[in-house]
This record gives sequence, C-alpha cells and structure tokens, in this order.
Amino acid sequence: MGAGAGWRPPMHELSLALEVCRIAEQHAAPHAASAVRAVAVTVGAESGIEVDNFRFCLEALLGEPPFAGARLELEPAAGDDLKVTYLEVDDGRPDD
Repeated sequence: MGAGAGWRPPMHELSLALEVCRIAEQHAAPHAASAVRAVAVTVGAESGIEVDNFRFCLEALLGEPPFAGARLELEPAAGDDLKVTYLEVDDGRPDD
C-alpha cells in the first residue's frame, strides 16, 4: 500500500487502548478513586481505528486493576474523533 491520496498509516489499537487507560487512571487519581467503574470513548467513523480490535484491547485492559470489571461504552460518531468522553469512578463514598 503506497502513500497516495487518502492513505493513512495503520493505527495501533493496543497503543490507543493503553492511552485511554492511562487517561482514565490519571483523571481518577486526584479523586482518590479506588476503582474505575466505566469508561466511555467516542470513536469517529473516519478515525482509521478498527473498532472491533480496539474493543478487544480495551476489554482486556479493563479486566485488570484498577479497572477490574469496568464497563466499556464505545460511542460511534462522525468524523475522526477519538476521545474519552466519560469516566465513572468509585471514590468509596456511600453517598454516590
């Protein structure tokens, strides 16, 4: 496959999934969260990401602490977006 018009280099879904998990951990830490319960990610149809592979990688990573049992929500969108749109964390407070 050449570098002609419209060509995109292959995306590495595992690297992207690792980055999503890093972002989730980074945002959960200041809130003294003991666990991440849910992660939602918007994936654009033109992002070049193989959604099934990305889902597989994320589900494997979310099976490990501090994510063990975290629910994954992949939200399809137009365009080339890839962003973490929602995190649900357990901060240990009974009022949640």
